[in-house]
Amino acid sequence: MQAIWYERQGSARDVMVLGTMPDPEPAVGEVRIRLHASGINPGDVKKRQDAFGVGMPFPRVIPHSDGAGVIDRVGTGVPASRIGERVWCFGAQSYRPFGTAAQYAVVPAAQAVALPEGVSFDQGACLGIPVITAHRAVHAFGSVAGRTVLVQGGAGTVGLCAIGWARLAGAQVIAVVRSPDDVVKARSAGAHEVLCVAGLGGETIVQALRKLAPAGVDHVVEVAFDANVEIDAEVLAVGGSIAAYATGQPTPSIPFWPLVFQNVRVFFLGSDDFPIEAKFAAASEVEALFSSGWPGFTIDKVYPLEQTAQAHEHVENRRTTGRIVIRVPD
Repeated sequence: MQAIWYERQGSARDVMVLGTMPDPEPAVGEVRIRLHASGINPGDVKKRQDAFGVGMPFPRVIPHSDGAGVIDRVGTGVPASRIGERVWCFGAQSYRPFGTAAQYAVVPAAQAVALPEGVSFDQGACLGIPVITAHRAVHAFGSVAGRTVLVQGGAGTVGLCAIGWARLAGAQVIAVVRSPDDVVKARSAGAHEVLCVAGLGGETIVQALRKLAPAGVDHVVEVAFDANVEIDAEVLAVGGSIAAYATGQPTPSIPFWPLVFQNVRVFFLGSDDFPIEAKFAAASEVEALFSSGWPGFTIDKVYPLEQTAQAHEHVENRRTTGRIVIRVPD
């Protein structure tokens, strides 16, 4: 098969290699997917850069955890009826060496999920990490039915998913976005209220959110913990919670006493290490998410497999807010 891999970490063009490898074979309980599309997440870029100082987890890594395609082989214990099934997958390169930047990927059967009818392979390749992270972020502290959920970064990849999940679960959803163009995206994803904070100071943002949620916010889905935690503390109701999945500064300061006085619970979420039950819960509800009218992702650019390094640079430079997808050749 054709594949992209790296055997050392560094800049994309310096370390990524296009070559051929033996076709993988599914082991017991696994399936092989003939991939049509591979999705790139920020975490894939950070792994290749060694942003967290973990080093090379395997001698050779085929990047990307998310992808979509058709099951063409199954291992022992997996029904042969799954052959030919259109699927999206998650966790292909989570504690495993070979991800989806290749013509084939092998994953445990439960991590290959039926792609809802009418959903393209490009969309399917974008689902894994964002929808699972967002589902966990929305539901980390329990049911949000009838509660007010604030989604910071509501036009981002996880943010759009979080809006959809919270709306589906029966929450009142407020989204915060950074530009007027993003207001439309957040509303189409299901937000009841959208606050554009372009040009606004912290106190003005707090006042605006208090008008939208006079009784306080019950739960915050947080993309920028370092930048927003003080605002979150100001608008949370007593007993509220924050689910943070990203931060700009790796060692952020926090407003300890305001959080204490509000009895706030804070959840820090790393998608690779979610309980497997949480991942499966999210995957099992993806069809319901689309059926609810959630519009999916904007695909900003599709790169061929041989241009995966350029695609990584696109993600690193954050030129656009939509998704970047790798199209895998036949």
